[in-house]
Amino acid sequence: MSGKDGDVAGRGRRDRLIQEEIHDPYMARSKPKEPAACPECGAVFQKGRWQWPAELVGEANDVMCPACERIRDDMPGGILTLSGGFLGKHRDEILRLIQNKVEEEKAQHPMKRMMGVEDGPEGALIVKFTDLHLPRGTGEAIERAYDGELEIQYTKASNLVRVYWNRDE
Repeated sequence: MSGKDGDVAGRGRRDRLIQEEIHDPYMARSKPKEPAACPECGAVFQKGRWQWPAELVGEANDVMCPACERIRDDMPGGILTLSGGFLGKHRDEILRLIQNKVEEEKAQHPMKRMMGVEDGPEGALIVKFTDLHLPRGTGEAIERAYDGELEIQYTKASNLVRVYWNRDE
């Protein structure tokens, strides 16, 4: 086969203009000029990724990191909602588990942070995060430690993950 029927070169490739399915407004369209440092948290964009500075060589450009932008705009990448009678009795230890999980992830990945904890209706806790993966990992850690029911919902349109954990008792 040759020409337009079988020759890829003659037809062209139609898959080159594939649009991304999920658009995250906090994901940069291009990489910042290196080295760049976030004036809010001190994270450094170096060697192609955001990281905590071990050593910064030379003067850095001021560029706010995506996590600090989300915090400033109060636009979480994920929300974890905790509820149930068990939560009321074990609130402090569950909050410590969440804090430990966040600190563990944040040490390696500066863009994975907790934005805050709010009281929700009927004694629920609402925890906001700067990325999509930390709420799921935190919810799974709570489920492993305390059982209960875990539900994870991804919202493609808003690039948000909602994680729900509940345990009655």
